[in-house]
Amino acid sequence: MEKILDENYYDFLINNTIVQESQRENITHINDRHSILHVQMSDFNMCDLGLYPYHRFPSLLTLSSKLSLDSSNISQIQSNPSLALLGAGVLVGIIDTGIDYTHPAFKNADNSSRIAFIWDQTIQGGTVPEGFTYGTEYDNQELNLALGSEEPLSIVPSADENGHGTALASVAAGSPSPDGGFRGVVPRSQLIVVKLKQAKQNLRRIFCIPEEVVCYQETDVVLGARYIYATARRLNMPVVICLGLGASLASHEGNEATSSYLDFISQVSQVDAVVSAGNEGNNNRHYYGNVDSSPFNQEFELKVSPRDPLFAFEIWPDIQARLSIQVIAPTGEMTQVIYPSLGTCFNHQFVFSQTQMWVNNILIEEESGGQIILVRFADATEGIWRIRVNNIDETPFSFHSWLPNGDFISNETFFLLSSPDTTITSPGNAVHVLTTTAYNQNNGSILIESGRGYTRLGSVKPDIAAPGYQLPCAAPGGRYATVTGTGAAAAHAAGAAAMIFEWAVSRENYLTLTGANINSMIIRGAARNPVYIYPNNIWGYGMLNAYALFELLTFI
Repeated sequence: MEKILDENYYDFLINNTIVQESQRENITHINDRHSILHVQMSDFNMCDLGLYPYHRFPSLLTLSSKLSLDSSNISQIQSNPSLALLGAGVLVGIIDTGIDYTHPAFKNADNSSRIAFIWDQTIQGGTVPEGFTYGTEYDNQELNLALGSEEPLSIVPSADENGHGTALASVAAGSPSPDGGFRGVVPRSQLIVVKLKQAKQNLRRIFCIPEEVVCYQETDVVLGARYIYATARRLNMPVVICLGLGASLASHEGNEATSSYLDFISQVSQVDAVVSAGNEGNNNRHYYGNVDSSPFNQEFELKVSPRDPLFAFEIWPDIQARLSIQVIAPTGEMTQVIYPSLGTCFNHQFVFSQTQMWVNNILIEEESGGQIILVRFADATEGIWRIRVNNIDETPFSFHSWLPNGDFISNETFFLLSSPDTTITSPGNAVHVLTTTAYNQNNGSILIESGRGYTRLGSVKPDIAAPGYQLPCAAPGGRYATVTGTGAAAAHAAGAAAMIFEWAVSRENYLTLTGANINSMIIRGAARNPVYIYPNNIWGYGMLNAYALFELLTFI
């Protein structure tokens, strides 16, 4: 079996500078910086995270979404004869749950497909994309052959069982519905779709993610981005990559493998990446502590629900601190003080409950250079847990703590004195991607669940707010529905970015335009409410206003 699919292998993200010649047969190349090293497991052990460094384990991501185009003034552009930008000659890349390619939203008037390629990572045994080792690729010719048959799935068996990918693809690029009730932002663009495979069970177990929830691993996401990028280069077409997924268990600095890759390609001509800010703004899953006087310690509380016997959380101190940790159970039983180290895993079996806990207090996390404390629970006792951190250097310090996002944990497990800020999910903290939050286009208010900035180091995020409340969308089975959340907003903003690429590249006005250039244009053209100061950690630089950004070009 291919190692990237084999549950007997861990998939580790590593820097290419440490690759040894003897490891070449166990390597999947990503880019000039990162590769995936496949390492065979012996017997699974929770302290494999400790034996192997934290930063090598891929992050786990989940979905970022659960009305009118006029909210962004997109219709005003498309009704202007001199603009009429509908995405012609531009690719929109979707990395998600797949797509219902039989849906009318993805067909031309002659019933042919508007999808250039699908890479379905879940189907093995077909044509593997060039340069990759798993999944099956379907091109436009195969999709048209399937659409012309009575049983399309017998020819191209790729489907979207979840519906999230279909929804986002349609918001960005769906063809108009016959009744005129639905249309995507750029209905003349072409699509490249990556259907992600579910994360390996060994990685879920390491991070205490329940088996049944929708969960994707970072290695597959970054390979999906590489596939879309390589395909667009081969077709010599501009591309906007839309990612409506996110992870909270991360540094929130924007230095993870997916963040750095999307950051890099967004600075390349004719490539942009638009990502969601996540929906963690009101879930009480972030705690911020700031200690400025002696004694230099702090205790915070975590309510644990019986619905969440298996979960993890992380603590990220500021760069000047070295924190020890002590955990106190609802029964009053407490662990010993656990000091920072380089590669140990502390396992504790509580006496007065069935709870088992693992703590990795890692002094130097390689990607950020800072400390991280990872705490994992199995059979966690219901009640109020207390977490005590102490700066062993006896100086002022601050720290952040995050619980998992999305359906990885229920809303009944949360920090008692939580903060809604610094809740943007990875890779939304990357510098040059367009990080998109969501607002209700019907009343102009931010969606309360939208992730808030800034990054952990204080950089401005999100960048822009786009419509994200009950957007009309396609649904599997030829149906139409609505979609809400920052994933939907990111898809909407991705369509706006595709319009700019049509003006710049397809119409040959600015052939070297980069995604970072586009994102700056979108930011400069944003609508701003005089009541607020911009940028801010809720709205970023304001609301997407596509017409205004083209007005900025009128004096060129």
